[in-house]
Amino acid sequence: MGILPKIKSPKDLAGFSIKEMETLADELRDKIVTIVASNGGHLSPNLGVVELTIALHRIFDFSRDKIIWDVGHQCYTHKLLTGRYGDFDTLRREGGISGFPSRDESPYDHFNTGHAGTSISAALGMATARDLKGEDYKVVAFIGDGAMSSGLALEGLNNAGALKTDLTVILNDNEMSIAENVGALSTHLNRIISGEWYNSIKDEVGEFLSGIPGIGEQVKSLASSIDHAVKGMFVPGKLFEDLGFKYYGPVDGHNLPVMLETLDNVKKLKGPRIIHVVTRKGKGYVHAEEKSDSFHGTPPFTISTGKKRSATKATYTSIFGKTMVELAENDEKILTITAAMREGTGLVEFAEKFPERAFDVGIAEQHAVTLAAGMATEGFKPVVAIYSSFLQRSFDQILHDVCIMNLPVTFAIDRAGIVGDDGLSHQGVFDISYLRQIPNMTVMAPKDENELRHMIYTAVNLGSPCAVRYPRGIAVGVPLDQTYKTLKTGKAELIREGNDLLICAIGDRVHEADKAAARLEREGYSVAVINARFIKPMDTDLIALWAKRCRTTLTVEENALMGGFGSAVFEELRKVGLGELNGASLGIPDRFVEHATQESSRKRFGIDAEGIYQKAKGLLHLPEGAEPSLKRTKKPVLANKPGVRIQ
Repeated sequence: MGILPKIKSPKDLAGFSIKEMETLADELRDKIVTIVASNGGHLSPNLGVVELTIALHRIFDFSRDKIIWDVGHQCYTHKLLTGRYGDFDTLRREGGISGFPSRDESPYDHFNTGHAGTSISAALGMATARDLKGEDYKVVAFIGDGAMSSGLALEGLNNAGALKTDLTVILNDNEMSIAENVGALSTHLNRIISGEWYNSIKDEVGEFLSGIPGIGEQVKSLASSIDHAVKGMFVPGKLFEDLGFKYYGPVDGHNLPVMLETLDNVKKLKGPRIIHVVTRKGKGYVHAEEKSDSFHGTPPFTISTGKKRSATKATYTSIFGKTMVELAENDEKILTITAAMREGTGLVEFAEKFPERAFDVGIAEQHAVTLAAGMATEGFKPVVAIYSSFLQRSFDQILHDVCIMNLPVTFAIDRAGIVGDDGLSHQGVFDISYLRQIPNMTVMAPKDENELRHMIYTAVNLGSPCAVRYPRGIAVGVPLDQTYKTLKTGKAELIREGNDLLICAIGDRVHEADKAAARLEREGYSVAVINARFIKPMDTDLIALWAKRCRTTLTVEENALMGGFGSAVFEELRKVGLGELNGASLGIPDRFVEHATQESSRKRFGIDAEGIYQKAKGLLHLPEGAEPSLKRTKKPVLANKPGVRIQ
């Protein structure tokens, strides 16, 4: 039995030697690799912060001190050291522990995170509250260099420096070029500038210089300038010091003795301070070290080879990426913009073929949208590819900078709907609700990958704001048309005719709706199915025609019911005087969606074929003695449209 299974809380680290902590680091990496290989998860960022996390828990007491993990991609070691070793094999599994910090899960998780850039603002709020209450615990914000590109992170830094609040920021740097500054000289300088002696002498000298009659302040200012210049030769801290922080680093985040000494020294200081720690993503697992981006967030894989166990079939993301390359080959006005998710959004090939037309702005979704707006004013056709849950961060820019001016910006919304194991913070179940309310915005969702291609083509040539939402995961597998076609704006597709019930569905739920309709048909019911295609503008004429004929309507979507697609359908029916018809909506109720597989979540909310069938049966209460339509007609009534039926 190793060291790790014996740790019940961080207090168990107190008596460990450096050698024991280094052994513990190896065991932690082995455990993380084993579980992520089985369950999937965030591997590279977690492997990179093992020693750093051990040092933090050795120096701070996070049963009373507070630590906020920015994004939360680096919290696995933290979970293993805070009493969750026995549950770690349930990571990201339904009913198991979350892949992100969760206040509901542990008293050591002080703030729920999942989106980048939040840690400094949250930590500053806690530190300010601590001061108002007259308490004295320490507050630590842990943030990666990538998240520092977030505007929110910079806003938090600016405010914290101005308030002079007692706050420690750990900057985990695993990408910046300044990593080469880590070495003996840097380590020596860091020990000096983080030590009590240096800081007390610096403060005393400052007070002495200020007291010189007549010239004290000028001399102090000159000394400060010299201090900045000397430190600036060796350490990249002037930006942070200009913001009001004391800067320490760079420090080797894998050197436990140095990390422990630095944290212990800095902990004793007051005011806002930042410790710049350099780490290596994927450290300890060769495949993650070589391909850290590929193993940032990974599906299950084989440990010995690093080979992913994900399905080999085409995904909606890959189809989108290929579509963008094909369209850009024939239209030099097409540009792509993504926010630190070029690989995740399928735009790697586009960037390789058209590097001058591919823009990755870092974790800055607001900037991405307004950048696109500026490009659009000059005649370009920018396509902003961002996950649904991250696009939420740029709502005002979509409304104010794109839609008010009616600019031709296309939003390719990946991970729309239920995303599965990433859980609460990443579910893309709100975009229909927050986009359909905006004037000038067109919103579409394809039933399959072929329709996705036509929708992207339609969107980039529409000449006005347009959003295309599509799900995470494997596409349906339908043949792809060789030529693109423009879809008529606001026109739906009739999949089946029927007399007893209309099922009006959007996106990939159309296939599940059709499966349910086929089952009902076998039982003698006549069910019409409409692929709405457009959430806005909606094909009110077609939907109203079949809703009136069937007298009962069921809507299906993978979005929040509140303000979603179903709401839009019944709003339109009321407008045309059909508000009294029988109807119901299936979608996500007024709650956040926990981590689970996509299939399990869809089953739970009744938006798979079985759930749609059961809801439809509940709506089809025929009068006593009456028979379903197909039992009366003895043959199915189907839309006379070859090739549109879905089996």
